[in-house]
Amino acid sequence: MSTLTSRIYTGTADLQAMIALTQMLRVNGQRVYPIAADLFEELAVAEVQTTARLWNDSTGKLVGFVYVNQYRNLVDVFDQKVFTPSVEVEMMAWVESVVRNRGHAQGGTLTLVDAYCLEDDFPRLALLARHGFERLSGDSILMSRPLDQPIPAPALPAGFTIRPMGGEAEIEAYVDLHRAAFGTGNMTVAYRRVIMSAPDYIPELDLVAVAPNGELAAFCVCQIFPDDSPRAGGQKEGWTDPIGTHPAYRQLGLARALMLAGMQRLKDRGIDTALMGTSSDNLAMQHTAESVGFRMAARTLCFSKQLDNPMNEES
Repeated sequence: MSTLTSRIYTGTADLQAMIALTQMLRVNGQRVYPIAADLFEELAVAEVQTTARLWNDSTGKLVGFVYVNQYRNLVDVFDQKVFTPSVEVEMMAWVESVVRNRGHAQGGTLTLVDAYCLEDDFPRLALLARHGFERLSGDSILMSRPLDQPIPAPALPAGFTIRPMGGEAEIEAYVDLHRAAFGTGNMTVAYRRVIMSAPDYIPELDLVAVAPNGELAAFCVCQIFPDDSPRAGGQKEGWTDPIGTHPAYRQLGLARALMLAGMQRLKDRGIDTALMGTSSDNLAMQHTAESVGFRMAARTLCFSKQLDNPMNEES
């Protein structure tokens, strides 16, 4: 068996190798969660780069990697043919170390790392159980909708329009909308620029609903990821999320209209199936999706592990 060596992330060349590894493993039938867009966006964040570690075999070929993204989620990919118990222990020890370091730097009193797993991915469920991850109450729901069925025309309130987001000139307004819609400060101008610079970003599918006064009222980021194709079993899939509506413009049917507009644009680009994700707690979004033909396709379970914080032990 090849001897593996590990090292820290060093930059763009590593990113491209990580993307290539995920694509190769997916083509070979292995379940791999991050796609190229995830890696591109998350590893653009300097804090995330410091948590990334890569494993190479004796020929220098990349066979696995791990990092913790900006939302403290565990992201790990490994060629299962060389993923030994000792490598697993090394990987999880690294994860706990970098999470503790992040918590220490942020002065936090609670240090957590979260993880996600499809409900029928039993090997990963077993890995998380071995390392003390506990199931959380909320799940993530994947919904799908065939696009060979009729797509109704979007119905908008008087004076509202749907169009692509206005590029660089509209970034700050978009970030304000995103923060208001989700009630968080997670979206920033810098991070939005990263999203718009990703290789698979399609500006014409980045949709916003505009109020009569010119304000951005809602958004729906439609996306097509070429490296999703092996997972899709030959079907061409596209996404109609994330979706968000400003609190001042809710209950007007804007999310439903954006979904319909997005589905039609995906169909026009040759996509067979539309996908969208939401939380199991977001019944309003589930009902809206169901109203335009989406049905549940998969469930992802959420896990978390609390780590001892060295700051607390020393105080």
